[in-house]
Amino acid sequence: MNETLRSLNRVILAFPVLGLFLCNTAPAERPNILFLFSDDHAIKSISSYGGPLAAVAPTPNIDRIAAQGAVFTNSFCANSICGPSRATILTGKHSHKNGFMRNGNTFDPKQWTVAKSLQAGGYNTAVIGKWHLKTNPVGFDHWEVFPGQGNYYNPVFIQMDGTKKRFEGYATDLTTQKAIDWLDGRDKTKPFFLMCQHKAPHRTFAPALRHLGSFDDVQIPEPETLFDNYYNRHSSLASNEMEIDRHFDWAYDAKVRKDERGNIQLPKPDRYGTPEYNRMTPAQKQEWDRYFSPQNQEFLKDYASGSLSDEDIVRWKYRRYMRNYLSTVKAVDESVGQMLDYLDANGLAKNTIVIYSSDQGFFLGEHGWYDKRWMFEESFRMPFLIRWPNMIQPGSRPSQLIQNIDYAPTFLDAAGLTTPAEVQGKSLLPLFKKGPKNWRDSLYYAYYELGEHAVPQHFGVRTDRHKLIYFPKSDEWNLYDLEEDPNEMKSVHDQPDYKAVRGALTAEFNRLREKYEAPPFAPSKGRR
Repeated sequence: MNETLRSLNRVILAFPVLGLFLCNTAPAERPNILFLFSDDHAIKSISSYGGPLAAVAPTPNIDRIAAQGAVFTNSFCANSICGPSRATILTGKHSHKNGFMRNGNTFDPKQWTVAKSLQAGGYNTAVIGKWHLKTNPVGFDHWEVFPGQGNYYNPVFIQMDGTKKRFEGYATDLTTQKAIDWLDGRDKTKPFFLMCQHKAPHRTFAPALRHLGSFDDVQIPEPETLFDNYYNRHSSLASNEMEIDRHFDWAYDAKVRKDERGNIQLPKPDRYGTPEYNRMTPAQKQEWDRYFSPQNQEFLKDYASGSLSDEDIVRWKYRRYMRNYLSTVKAVDESVGQMLDYLDANGLAKNTIVIYSSDQGFFLGEHGWYDKRWMFEESFRMPFLIRWPNMIQPGSRPSQLIQNIDYAPTFLDAAGLTTPAEVQGKSLLPLFKKGPKNWRDSLYYAYYELGEHAVPQHFGVRTDRHKLIYFPKSDEWNLYDLEEDPNEMKSVHDQPDYKAVRGALTAEFNRLREKYEAPPFAPSKGRR
């Protein structure tokens, strides 16, 4: 063997993914990585995932990624809340390991992140849009991020010198344009890693003004569980503060301002006012009022007449919620199309990995809810669509269980870089072909928030069919058979027929907690 071949062999042994490139006649240069990310995007509202909303609210540009790449049908988060999910993606570790367990925590910028490795490995790196980790981004050659949650209208972006600048326009559009501007001006001698991260469709579900009314003429189907009675499951479900009925704010969420109501008194809640409306220019407010005011007056008239039942009011709120939520998704989908078009126009598509994901799922009326947090499927599932020409079979739908701890090692593997031993996720590259013979059979979940929306801390394990959830405060368990009960309406934990399943899942739950070095429960119960 001559020295050239020896050198090549050493490279392939050191970075196995490069051997994969060579064997598949893929480009010799390392791929760019474009990570398109949204906030609270339920897979039910992505048409390539199917479901009842696909026909009335298509997402054609996100679907382009699906058609030209893969849709992972069993993709999940490790902790269904915004900041912790982002920390998990950056570190490849569960929340208790990266230190960002709750939204009130502060991300430790000194710890390892995938951005740091990619930057050190020769990538030009950037993050633009929603960050939500309190400390400034580290490991990025360029960043421009929202303070905290950010705003939909005329948002502020924190600059790299620490100053804050306000820009007129809509957050999704501005984030997209800033991402494209960075791509235009980047160091083109290096591959790039760009995290383009949107606020939408996060609460308060405020659409771009051009999309007001986009879903007024379609019949939005109601979920089967919109009027859930919360029987047969953990007792805390009935006291959660995320119901469209009892907790959807009239001004903040439903867009019925107090100054529009005259002497009509609407029932609680009405806590937060209209912060997004208050940010608008007079011209923007005029356009907003032109759309919402006539509809609001019609509703207020019907409410005052006493002609609306409690269920009628819930249904009105649900329609208002869904029209606004889907309209914010519409702008995100347009953004994805702009980014894909940019890659095409600049000759970048063939050697760029494109991922679309979101920090978690979201309840779109299921169980009567509008938030997330729970290990129930609607919020536990998160979208993951990926396109990589010559490496991923177009139109494929891998069904293996994946989690957001897997993103960081996947990016590193694709870049030919070594993943640190501390990372708890696994590279997804083996799944891009036929899939490995051995893949994980279960996922671990942990929710650490302290009573926000009255959702209790809970922890669990999910397999392809079953889900076990533990509630430390009350020392209770729920078990769901997802094949027999896909809507998770009844816990079968105490049923004799599930004794063997219960035992196997409890053992797997404890095994995963040991594997991931999870902290003790507080109160310290639960291993049984």
